Amino acid sequence: MLKLFRLLAPYRALVVLVMALILLQSLSELYLPTLMADIVDEGIVKRGGDTAYILRIGGFMLAVALAGTGVSILASYYSSRISAGFGRLVRGRVFTRVEQYSLQEFDKIGTASLITRTTNDINQVQQVLMMMLRMMVMAPMMSIGGIIMAVSKDARLSLVLVVAVPVLVLTIVLVARKGIPLFRVIQKKLDKLNLVLREGLTGIRVIRSFGRIGHEQARFVEANRDLTETSVKVNQIMAVLWPLMMLIMNFSSVAIIWFGGLRVSHGHMEVGDLMAFLQYAMQIMFSMLMLSMMFVMVPRASASAVRINEVLEMSPVVNDAPHVRAGRAELRGVVEFDDVTFSYPGAEQPALKNVSFRAEPGEVTAIIGGTGSGKSTLVNLIPRFYDVDSGSIRIGGTDVRERPQAELRSLIGLVPQKAVLFTGSIADNIRYGKEDATDEELRHAAEVAQAAEFISGMEGGFAAHIAQGGTNVSGGQKQRLSIARALVRRPDIYIFDDSFSALDFKTDAKLRAALKGETTEATVLIVAQRVSTVMDADRIIVLDDGKIAAAGTHRELLQSSEIYKEIVSSQLSEEEIA
Repeated sequence: MLKLFRLLAPYRALVVLVMALILLQSLSELYLPTLMADIVDEGIVKRGGDTAYILRIGGFMLAVALAGTGVSILASYYSSRISAGFGRLVRGRVFTRVEQYSLQEFDKIGTASLITRTTNDINQVQQVLMMMLRMMVMAPMMSIGGIIMAVSKDARLSLVLVVAVPVLVLTIVLVARKGIPLFRVIQKKLDKLNLVLREGLTGIRVIRSFGRIGHEQARFVEANRDLTETSVKVNQIMAVLWPLMMLIMNFSSVAIIWFGGLRVSHGHMEVGDLMAFLQYAMQIMFSMLMLSMMFVMVPRASASAVRINEVLEMSPVVNDAPHVRAGRAELRGVVEFDDVTFSYPGAEQPALKNVSFRAEPGEVTAIIGGTGSGKSTLVNLIPRFYDVDSGSIRIGGTDVRERPQAELRSLIGLVPQKAVLFTGSIADNIRYGKEDATDEELRHAAEVAQAAEFISGMEGGFAAHIAQGGTNVSGGQKQRLSIARALVRRPDIYIFDDSFSALDFKTDAKLRAALKGETTEATVLIVAQRVSTVMDADRIIVLDDGKIAAAGTHRELLQSSEIYKEIVSSQLSEEEIA
């Protein structure tokens, strides 16, 4: 947690101010019992009820109390500002760090866990910081100050505190030792609950279509019950702390009044001093109580801080090289795979093995193969979502690992396998590919993507609203908007990762015909399941079990590749093949 608190640097002056305010508040609270003792001993006992003296000291006491209240309010205000600003800074750092991750880090931590860490975990640390600014500073001040003032009133009566305080501390330590490990477990179980909830919400259509609502409810109930049981257990342990501390405090009060009464009766102590001593004892006990509350919250926040630091300290596997260089102008847009092998972390077999090919501008290179053959993996390596294990991928004659990632991806227009739309208007979603795109460029991209017709039919046209996740448009419409988003960018390289699967054959054919005129100077790579989508490609690469089984045109492959012939015959009739 101390590592995270380094981010408090911009609030250093405010932290010092809060410390000063809390010091003043503590001093005012420590001074009040002495004033009260003065009223009793001097104003009532010695002076026989001197009203003027009592009112004068009482007025001063009221002023001290009001001043203490004022600085307490200011301390609360500024500690809230510090903790809220700290939370904002940490959330910004975490989000920025996560944006730098490659897909490998996302796979390692998990999306559900990242969401929990960015929200719940940071909130835990933020709340504890606010309490620490108040209690962690005030409690020691009140405790030490209370002991000093109590001893000054009667050193021998302070022996009661010598027994009570260690018992109190021992109680806190024993209870905290039981509870602290469970707070770490709670955060992990909260991750599990978020994971189940997220899967249940995002996959609701599949769940309903297969009649698995009961199964998902059971999964959620199990995760929820697991979290609840752990939370109840830790709260039961911590619930013991409060009554134990109150018991110790009450016994201490009885002891102070008993022995203090004896000292008063023997003339060794004044009544007012006994009252002040009792208040100082209570201040000491309550400061211990405040520390015990911190013991309840700090372990959980500490577990959260460890998880946040894990995100901030995890170095992305994919990084810009120290020395980067641009590609040669004469090779602009040329994509070359040179003996590329790649394995997913923890996989037993490589997803791609010794893949080599070259894709030229003005050409369409199609990639086809069975499920799990490595088609999407291959195109995900081009924008460096992952880095190759061996071999190299070059764009414009330069290894992609030697280019800045931002520059590399600016050359690419990617249409992913799963079309992703963002909340906002249709224009906003298409402009995601090029922020400064003109209205004319938007219309042109939509026309080429065969999206102009359905856009014009929507209320507001390009200003029509897209719901979260694009739920108010069909799968085919999502794909066409994703294609328009890539087209408006006018990149050197187009990657279509099975991006025509939701289109009917007529729209598919019209779209491919329109793309030909639009991509004459760009390199086009198409991953597809349909043979009709790749038949007209300049080169078709057939992948099988991560290896290139064959490459050539449609007609060449019909003659030379059994795998390709099987794919074609499974989709087309003999007349269509001929």
